[in-house]
Amino acid sequence: MAATSVEDLEVFKLAHALALKVYTTTRAFPREETFGLVTQLRRAAASVVANLVVGAGRLNRAEYRQFAESREGQRLRRAII
Repeated sequence: MAATSVEDLEVFKLAHALALKVYTTTRAFPREETFGLVTQLRRAAASVVANLVVGAGRLNRAEYRQFAESREGQRLRRAII
């Protein structure tokens, strides 16, 4: 059976669960990390979910593939910096 929405995709469910776990786990981090590591981890986890939602709204496979490839390039650039 094909997924009818992005929320039905297993990858979305896993990404959402990860984001929730990151938010829960980072609550226990030291207060001085609030604007450092905590923010970075939370934004990264939320970004995965957001990118899946945006990507699912693409018109066709070719457009989605182009979107995914550009996101991968951005991720690699951020990892290098």
